Amino acid sequence: MFAATLSHVLTGTAERATAAGRPARPQTCAVRLIDRRTGQTHRVNGRPLVIFTKLPAEAADELLAGRDRALWEARIEPLEGAS
Repeated sequence: MFAATLSHVLTGTAERATAAGRPARPQTCAVRLIDRRTGQTHRVNGRPLVIFTKLPAEAADELLAGRDRALWEARIEPLEGAS
């Protein structure tokens, strides 16, 4: 599974669009809340908490709101072929 930092996702999307000669279009990403103590995706009622969005920075901020960032991280994964 490919995990990327937010800056990599946003920069990579812009670079691909510029190279193709068209304006950058947001790429669909999966944003997961990860427990740093276990390395596992947080689960709600036994199901992994995943947000699919074209605005990964906003989703990550919402997932981390009110949480100790030493214990939690938001992992952003671009979805290939999804735009």
